[in-house]
Amino acid sequence: MVQLSSTLLYVAFVLYLVATFFFGGAIRPKKREGVDRWATLGIFVTIVGFLAQLGYFITRWIAAGHAPVSNLFEFTTFFGMMLVGAFIVIYFIYKTSLLGLFTLPIAILVIAYASMFPREISPLIPALQSDWLHIHVTTAAAGEAILAISFAAGLIYLIRVVDQSKASKRTFWLEFVLFFLISTLGFVIVTTSFRVAGYEATFEWIDKNGQQSEMVYHMPALVGPHEGVLKTEGRMEPFVHMPAIINARKLNTVIWSLFAGGVLYGLLRLFLRKRIAAALQPLVKNVNLDVVDEISYRSVAIGFPIFTLGALIFAMIWAQIAWTRFWGWDPKEVWALITWLFYAAFLHLRLSKGWHGERSAWLAVIGFAIIMFNLIAVNLVIAGLHSYAAS
Repeated sequence: MVQLSSTLLYVAFVLYLVATFFFGGAIRPKKREGVDRWATLGIFVTIVGFLAQLGYFITRWIAAGHAPVSNLFEFTTFFGMMLVGAFIVIYFIYKTSLLGLFTLPIAILVIAYASMFPREISPLIPALQSDWLHIHVTTAAAGEAILAISFAAGLIYLIRVVDQSKASKRTFWLEFVLFFLISTLGFVIVTTSFRVAGYEATFEWIDKNGQQSEMVYHMPALVGPHEGVLKTEGRMEPFVHMPAIINARKLNTVIWSLFAGGVLYGLLRLFLRKRIAAALQPLVKNVNLDVVDEISYRSVAIGFPIFTLGALIFAMIWAQIAWTRFWGWDPKEVWALITWLFYAAFLHLRLSKGWHGERSAWLAVIGFAIIMFNLIAVNLVIAGLHSYAAS
C-alpha cells in the first residue's frame, strides 16, 4: 500500500509537468481551435494528475490509519493537491489557460519541496490523536491553497504590467519574488545532491530544556546547534552556533537552499541576459488584466473564510481540548494570526479603498510570501508546540 501511494504521487507529479507544457501550447498564437485543443489536453491531464494524487492521499491514509497530514511531507503534499484542485475549479469558471502555466509549476515546486523531507509513516504522537487533526489541518491547507491561486494570478498581473525596460523598485521586488521560487528548486537540488552523496554529521547539543541531545546533519554545517559538539570525524565545523530556540539543522538547510537558489538564479540570468520577469513577459502579453485581477480577488474572497475556519477557529477549539487553552502565542499560532490579519486588510483595502489592479496584485504576492514563511521558516527554524509538524 505504501509503495502504491508513492507511485501515485510520482505519477501525479509527472502529469502536472506534462499539463504545464500543454497549457504553454495553449497560449501560443494559433487558430482558435488549436488553442482550445491544447487547453483541453492541459486540463484533462491536470484532472488525471489530481485524481492520481487523491489516490495517493487515500492509500496513504489507509496505510497509516490516520489522515496523512501529520508531518511536513504529508501536509505540504496535501497543500499541493489542494492548490491543483483549486486551480481546476477556477479554470472551469474563467477558462484561463495562462493561469495553469503559472499555477502548476508552483504546485510542482511545492510537491518537490515536500519530497525532500522524511516520507516514512509513523504513529501519531498523543497530541495529534484526535479527529481535529483531520478537521483543522485539512481546512487550513485548503484555505491556503485557494489563497495561493491569488498569488499566481497576481504574479501574472505584475509580470504583464511592470515595466522591464528600466530598473526600479517594482522590478527589484518582482525579481526578488521569482528568486525565492527559484530557491525552492535550489533546495530540491542541494538536498538531493547531499542525499545521493550520503553526507552525515552527528552533533551532541543542549536543547531548550537543558537536556543533552543528538542531532544529525545531512548537509555541511554552516550553523551548528546550541553548544553543539561535532562527533563525526572529517566533517565541517559550523561557523556559528544557534540558540536552543532555533532549529539549527533546518536553518542550515534554509541557508544552503538560498545559496543554491542564488547560484541557479545567477546562471539563469547569465543564460537569458535579462531579468527573469522580462524573460517571462512575452508569455503574458495577451492576458486579459481585468480577468486576472478578478481571479486574484475571488480567490481571496473564497479562501479567506475557509482559512479563518481551519487555521483559527478549529485550531483554537483543538488547542483548548489538547492544551486547555484557546491561545498561547506559539510561533505557529502567531503567524496564522498575522496571515489572517493581512488578508483581512487585503479585503478591506480592495473593497473600501478601491485597491484594484497592480496594488491588489502586490498584496496577493505579499500574502503568499507570508504563507510560505509560515510553512518554511516557522516550521523549520523556530521551535514551538507545532514543531512535530516539521519532523
